[in-house]
Amino acid sequence: MSFYTSLSGLQAAQTDMSTISHNLANVSTNGFKKSRTEFADVMATSVQLSPTAQIGSGVVVRGNLQQFGQGPMEQSANGLSLAVSGDGFFAVKPNVDINAVNYTRNGGFTVNDDHYVVDSNGSHLQVYPVDGSGAVVAAGLDSAISLKLPEYSGVATPTTQVKYTANLSSNAPLPGVTTFDRFDPKSYNQSTSSTVYDTSGNALTMTSYFVRATNGGATGNSDWKVYSFVGDQQLTASNGTVDHQTLTFDSTGDLSSGSTITFDEFTPSGATIPQTIALDFGNQTTQVAAPFNVTGKGQNGTSVGLLAGVTVDKDGMVKATFSNSDVQNLGKVVLVNFSNPAGLRQMGNSYWTATGISGEAQAGAAGGAGFGTIMSGMVERSNVDITEELVGLIAAQRNFQANAKALDTASQISQTIFNIRS
Repeated sequence: MSFYTSLSGLQAAQTDMSTISHNLANVSTNGFKKSRTEFADVMATSVQLSPTAQIGSGVVVRGNLQQFGQGPMEQSANGLSLAVSGDGFFAVKPNVDINAVNYTRNGGFTVNDDHYVVDSNGSHLQVYPVDGSGAVVAAGLDSAISLKLPEYSGVATPTTQVKYTANLSSNAPLPGVTTFDRFDPKSYNQSTSSTVYDTSGNALTMTSYFVRATNGGATGNSDWKVYSFVGDQQLTASNGTVDHQTLTFDSTGDLSSGSTITFDEFTPSGATIPQTIALDFGNQTTQVAAPFNVTGKGQNGTSVGLLAGVTVDKDGMVKATFSNSDVQNLGKVVLVNFSNPAGLRQMGNSYWTATGISGEAQAGAAGGAGFGTIMSGMVERSNVDITEELVGLIAAQRNFQANAKALDTASQISQTIFNIRS
């Protein structure tokens, strides 16, 4: 029996070394959790055998117990890199059409070509759907959805009105060139521009050129002509008969007439739908001795916002910001926990699945009872301690050598018995 006793010790020590080797091999695997081999002694006994006469029959491996202690955190420049500080797992699905769910602590998420947030294996991160205020509208793992980032936000609104508030210097001379040409700076006094939008939300540049037409002096009115272009297209009024707007100032410098003009309908370059724009100088535009200055400008068009960034707070709320200043709540990251995480089945790639030993998945969210918080811009590394594992490996090797020596000794004893001659 000593052969089999020593053999069980060899097998147990070999299993221990294999477990430790697996831990060491995954020291750089994000989200990896180390295991520890558990042993139990084996006793051969019967009701007739006295307890004082029992002899052990070796050792058996009870199992490899997974250790779900927190791994160290590593900072990442990716805002979608997530780590759970505390208990809990991320829920991921292979794709939107498969109901199978895997669980992971590896939060190195990125965005794929279809704008889904995925891990390094292409599985989709699961979130709870939320309304505009960020309130979860459906809880439970069955209600979770794959997180998808929208490309755009809002509805494009074409510009219909542009407003300027300006001062046109009363000391400005009449231009040296009498025929206006926007490519000849000598034919106008000043210019200003504003961004406007077409019916598709495309940004265009509207430029207005100011030409002093008359100088009424200290007692008379003074006129300015304003020529406006959207891109290279000149704006006209009165069915094309008027190519400029006339601003008239009285002797005190107040704008007395011509403050607003509505241009003819036009179709901007690259657009398919026509639009109209009104240019309004309001009642605050003046003509005084101060230099030319535009003190205020505005327009009422809006563009479609392009995705500019994504953030995830400590409670798992995912928010997207857009170029038009819109902010959207996209979902709340699902966290899952188990009554016995050590019973989870390892699937490789830092994935686990539920078993009868682990218990059913208990879905929740960051900050809830039994769940940790989410750290954005961080990734959880392996919880393997190299020093501890190397010490354990030395001990396992010594155990293997000791059992091998015991087996060799038993072999020598048997050989001696075989060699006894009468």
